[in-house]
Amino acid sequence: MNRVATFGNYQSALLQLMAAQSRGEEAQNKVNTKKNATDLVGFGRGSETISALKSSQTRIQGFIDTSKTVADRLTTQDLALDRVADAATAARQAIANAIAAGRLDGLMSELESQFQVAQDGLNTKHQGKYVFSGGAVDQRTVNVADLNALTALPATADAFKNDQLKQTSWLDETVTMDTGFLASDIGQALFDVFRDVQIFHQGTPLTGQMTDAQRTFLATQMTRFETAAKGVIDVQAQNGAKQARVDQLIESQETRKISIDTILSGKTDANMAEAVTELEMAQIAIQASAQVISQLRQVSLLNYLS
Repeated sequence: MNRVATFGNYQSALLQLMAAQSRGEEAQNKVNTKKNATDLVGFGRGSETISALKSSQTRIQGFIDTSKTVADRLTTQDLALDRVADAATAARQAIANAIAAGRLDGLMSELESQFQVAQDGLNTKHQGKYVFSGGAVDQRTVNVADLNALTALPATADAFKNDQLKQTSWLDETVTMDTGFLASDIGQALFDVFRDVQIFHQGTPLTGQMTDAQRTFLATQMTRFETAAKGVIDVQAQNGAKQARVDQLIESQETRKISIDTILSGKTDANMAEAVTELEMAQIAIQASAQVISQLRQVSLLNYLS
């Protein structure tokens, strides 16, 4: 005589259906996310290794971002230093042209123009902050209206509003670098020449036909402008060396990050072929379990009564 245990059969079929649904959900998550798990718990014993790799990945990316910001700043500084050096060179050339012509017409106007160019270079901003102001990044580095205002100051040093705190950047676990320069270090020698020429002009106007005394004085100032230009170019060379070093660090960091990304991918990325197969198998199991439950619903004791 056959016995019909409907409750037991239902329970077994439901458990099979739930297990198949769980496997299907897990396989579907792998297909959707292309990862073996969506959190560290899902990786089991490998979670500590994955956590360490992700921490290294985040740290290196932080250094890359910082280094790229510093590289942009150094590029901005290079352009600014180029302007200051050009102003010094142009001022020297203006004097050389005046000496060659033996006349001073327009000389002071040209020097005034080059003074403004140098001042603009020293007041350069990067991301809204003055690059040569040291720690006082929100304060205009140089704010002198013209050469008359420069000579009205007690000393050239009073024209510069920067403090003495140079920009320092942490670029790697073991690398920190002074990436900033101070306006007073860059421009004071140049401003001294501009100031002395203006003071001379106020006593003996540099206009019209050139005298021997004016020629002698201007020849000396021409040499001083050349020296000031070389000083700015030296600072520009230092800035360029820092640029090269930062570029090397960025390249090294990006190589390290690619290596870590590859290792992490090998531990977390799902095998898509296996994941799709698992999903298909789970779907088949779900359909089979559902069919069994459907058939059990049709089972009745009446089928065994005659």
